[in-house]
Amino acid sequence: MKSFFEHTRVITRSFLKCIGIFLFVMFSLISASSFSQNREDDKNKIIEKRIEYLVEDAEESDADYTTIFDQLSYFFDHPLNLNRANLYDLEELGILTSIQINNLLEHIEENGKLMTLEELQTIEGFDSETIKLILPFVKISTNVDNAQLSLKELLKNGESQLFIRYQSTLEEKKGYSPITDSALLASPNSRYKGNEDKIYTRYRYKYGRHLSFGVTAEKDAGEEFFTGTQKKGFDHYSAHLFIRNQGKIKQLGIGDYQAQFGQGLTYWSGRAFGKSADIMLIKRSAQGLKPYTSVDESRFLRGGGAAFQFGKITATAFYSYKNIDANINLIDTLSVDNEVLAVTSIQQTGLHRTFNEIEDKGAITQQQIGGNLAYKTRKLSLGLTGINSDINTDFNPSLQTYSQFRNSENNQTKIGADYNWIFKNFNFFGEYSKSIDAGSAFVSGALITLDPRFSVAVLYRNYDRNFQPISSAGIGEGSTNENEKGMYMGFIAKPIKKFTLSAYYDQFTFPWLKFGINAPSGGYQYLAQLTYKPSKKMEMYVRIRERDKLENTGVDLTEGIDYLVHEKQTNYRFHYSYKISESIKLKGRVELVNYDKEESPFETGYLVYQDIIFKAKSTPISFSFRYAIFDTESFNSRIYAYENDVLYAFSIPAYSNRGTKTYLTLRYKVMRGVDVWLRYALTYYDNLDVISSGLEEIQGNHKQEIKAQVRFKF
Repeated sequence: MKSFFEHTRVITRSFLKCIGIFLFVMFSLISASSFSQNREDDKNKIIEKRIEYLVEDAEESDADYTTIFDQLSYFFDHPLNLNRANLYDLEELGILTSIQINNLLEHIEENGKLMTLEELQTIEGFDSETIKLILPFVKISTNVDNAQLSLKELLKNGESQLFIRYQSTLEEKKGYSPITDSALLASPNSRYKGNEDKIYTRYRYKYGRHLSFGVTAEKDAGEEFFTGTQKKGFDHYSAHLFIRNQGKIKQLGIGDYQAQFGQGLTYWSGRAFGKSADIMLIKRSAQGLKPYTSVDESRFLRGGGAAFQFGKITATAFYSYKNIDANINLIDTLSVDNEVLAVTSIQQTGLHRTFNEIEDKGAITQQQIGGNLAYKTRKLSLGLTGINSDINTDFNPSLQTYSQFRNSENNQTKIGADYNWIFKNFNFFGEYSKSIDAGSAFVSGALITLDPRFSVAVLYRNYDRNFQPISSAGIGEGSTNENEKGMYMGFIAKPIKKFTLSAYYDQFTFPWLKFGINAPSGGYQYLAQLTYKPSKKMEMYVRIRERDKLENTGVDLTEGIDYLVHEKQTNYRFHYSYKISESIKLKGRVELVNYDKEESPFETGYLVYQDIIFKAKSTPISFSFRYAIFDTESFNSRIYAYENDVLYAFSIPAYSNRGTKTYLTLRYKVMRGVDVWLRYALTYYDNLDVISSGLEEIQGNHKQEIKAQVRFKF
């Protein structure tokens, strides 16, 4: 094994060689191009930051965030006219706080339409950073937009996009390796049914925000394709038709869609932001019904929903009926056939590669019916939500002591009430939700602007141990909104020009047992980040993030139950971005992690990476290149980091063990309306001879991933 210094020399030499090659390519391209302002950098910066916020809270490396950021991309291509925007439009933008939205609309009511974007500086709560944040997504126009459009106009003058994506790993994984028929018959789950290719395609037609319809299809790696159990091709299909703002119809969704209300306790299908450096994101901004365009095979509804607007009242009803994956067992009964199916657990991976996974696919049906009634003005909104969920067979989960209060019925009902109130510079919000015949959950918070340079966020939550969420996304430390109490406090301060300090502290307790925790427990989490932005070209920040909570001891016990010990993880980060020109941008990061679990070895790790990003309007080629060095002692001290990827694909891997990673993402504009992306990534491990385990196992110390995508716009 190489020593640390030898390893560093090899890495440095390779890094300098790669830098030299790419600097040559960049300056060759620059010589043939002229520089122009590229607003897309600002959009990508916001998306990258918010994806990292999601990852830091959920720690999922392979999630699909298409639905969350699809609307932001739309507003980038079709900026929102602030002189025509109403309360719902500005909330849908998802960047401004409720206080800022209220102040903007109040300013327009009192002073008339905005004449220039510079006028935003005269509105309370709109500092230079906020204005720069929204500039790529808004415009000022005195033209009157036609809000009521004919069906002919909707279908004739919209925009279509077709995506086709392919990706694969070049090294052979154990799940695809040769095996004899007799061995496979004896162990049918020892190999994947399909090949290692992952294929994705999506067609979508949009006319502004008024009409959207499309079809999405995906085959995961290892799944069959037009063979075996997948004679119809793709493993997963999704389709939607969505209409907005047509007469009394505020929203109409048919096919696959999402429904999100209140603060996410009673019902919220899809993902939501959690605790992050942007403290304002602790407040949910529910949009009611939304079209579904991701490939997450569990976080959506399939059926139909409609929202009707009657002045300040909005009434929403939705229905879903779909097959879902589940583990099932046969249970003896006194019935005629002497056996029935019973569900032991519901699966949400969406993977159907092996014999068992295919058996679980669509094993049961789930029916959901719900509604929401909301009263909404600029300063006050009140909502009432109800949801009933039913599966078509007995639900017989294998409950443990820690999970004994979870739902064990095939039918569930929940009701909840939410509120949002703006009083001067205070924004109060919250929700109370009750599981029928079970517990309740409550969250209440406030966003307070004490000064244009100082804002505060506070939030209290109390989720009963027997609260039984159907589909919830409330703020919390646990993965589900149950068995938790917590108090969150945060602030954003701009003490002097060019500096921003954001921080939060969250104290939480778990009154009952949890998985891997054999007693009531608790802990805390805090984050502090100082951002320095000396110019438009340069931005950097330093951050410390720490989480300390109780876990079962890692010491093997011969008798008795596991006792609890503290598990603490602390991350230190320095990040910078520097715009050399309108076409070239550098980004880099150094992150250190300490992992300390009592009575277990102390672990450390680090990640260092450098990005080179080239984008110029006058050349059809743009690319993003990264070289990363990482060294962690185990998966416990892993470090997540966002990676640039092809459009609408999201790569947020966990860097662990010791090695290097290099990737190049290249975009080429073939012609008007046709774009091609290519991505190559190489991960080299210095301390491994076998990568991963089980069917994902790769013999060797390196892993190569390729990805290709083409988009047609017409």
